[in-house]
Amino acid sequence: MFETFDSKKSRYASVGVVSSLPGELIDSIWYIIDLDLKGLIPLDNILSFDLINNDGHVTMHFSQEGSEVEMGIDLPFGYSYDFPQEVYAYDDGSRQTILLPNEIRQR
Repeated sequence: MFETFDSKKSRYASVGVVSSLPGELIDSIWYIIDLDLKGLIPLDNILSFDLINNDGHVTMHFSQEGSEVEMGIDLPFGYSYDFPQEVYAYDDGSRQTILLPNEIRQR
């Protein structure tokens, strides 16, 4: 088994994410994983982040399936209704990718 979301591994964002979110929000997801989640709770290989409008600013809401732990992180970035409502961070063991729900391959 591998350690999920190791900051030394390659990290990417899908085309859909890059075209729908500013870089600072994409970077914020990695910072949240590294600084707020890693070491606090055991992380699965797929994490869910909801983007919520909080008085015109973004609140990033973290959750993962099978865990009761949830967290909302207020960010200093303006919210846009063009942003996706949800993004995922996925770790396949060799690289990590932030992607949109419709970009996840169903097996």
